[in-house]
Amino acid sequence: MASVLIIDDERAIRKTLSEILSYEGYKIDEASDGEEGLKLFSSKTYDVVLCDIKMPKMDGLEFLEKAKEINADVPIIVISGHGNIDTAVEAVKKGAFDYVSKPPDLNRLLITLRNALDKQVLVSEAKTLKRKVSKVQEMIGESAAIKKIKETVEKVAPTDARVLITGENGVGKELVARWIHEKSNRSTGPIIEVNCAAIPGELIESELFGHEKGSFTSAIKQRIGKFEAANTGTLFLDEIGDMSATAQAKVLRALQEGKITRVGAEKDINVDVRVVAATNKDLLKEVESKNFRLDLYHRLGVIIIHVPSLNERREDVPLLIDYFLAIIAADYGQPKKEIEKKALEYLQHYNWTGNIRELRNVVERLIILSGKTITVEDVKSYVLG
Repeated sequence: MASVLIIDDERAIRKTLSEILSYEGYKIDEASDGEEGLKLFSSKTYDVVLCDIKMPKMDGLEFLEKAKEINADVPIIVISGHGNIDTAVEAVKKGAFDYVSKPPDLNRLLITLRNALDKQVLVSEAKTLKRKVSKVQEMIGESAAIKKIKETVEKVAPTDARVLITGENGVGKELVARWIHEKSNRSTGPIIEVNCAAIPGELIESELFGHEKGSFTSAIKQRIGKFEAANTGTLFLDEIGDMSATAQAKVLRALQEGKITRVGAEKDINVDVRVVAATNKDLLKEVESKNFRLDLYHRLGVIIIHVPSLNERREDVPLLIDYFLAIIAADYGQPKKEIEKKALEYLQHYNWTGNIRELRNVVERLIILSGKTITVEDVKSYVLG
């Protein structure tokens, strides 16, 4: 149900519009002047606003200006008497979606409302899509550890040196890999990700190197593997510590010779791929336990970047919270929420076992369940409780 804010100093107009739009299924709030309307607009989320131009305390043009500063994406339709058409046109030039003359024509009003709502949906979808297709997210943090990672990435990215990224689950190892690719000479090529832990051992070779038709029971057609798909780009091998011994041997050969062989084939295929690997395991301990090849470890770990846990860089928590408050609110088409200092302190000292992934989920939960401002009581209820 779309929510509409009606701002008009004429009670009869407000009542008429409210009754019509309520009947059409809209959720309605009313305000008798611009100041009252701005308070409501600041505290709640609306899909569209109907606003009179001539009002006491704060007129429609002033409201339009201030509302656009709060949330520029909400369509504002101005309501104008016949003597104020020039002003209504001026309002449209300043960012109003459209204007409706008094007394409002029902059909024109409903069509304008629907058009405004359609536009808002398109704007919201476009912003979400833009974020999804953007090449890489920001690396948020000012701690010494994050600064060191950024400096290392700047030095390593332009080279073809292989990189091994270590760290707990949820710390952002994939983000570091994408930054390396984005800043490399291969950035115009693809970055292909393989989660080695998510692929059954008997399928990992086919996934990485491809297969020929008929090479095994379910191989009904030829398929290229991730190494070929990543040619001229970057192959990101996530959770490399979970790779089978057979696959490890073949990956080692691919790294040594720059060649791969599809399952069921005899012909070698040359590949030009930069490999970036990541793991949450101690690979040297895995080597001692004979679960991982020492020669592959040395091939992968030309440069080793360790990403610290969130508990090891608590000074970055406020920056990350502010970042997530902004992007999640934008995804929901809402104004960014504020957070109390005390609430921020609680979150900064929380035990983040799930690291940044957990922090993002917590911020999203607080945005959904809290009021205009996230309070310490919200944190106690929805995080600590």
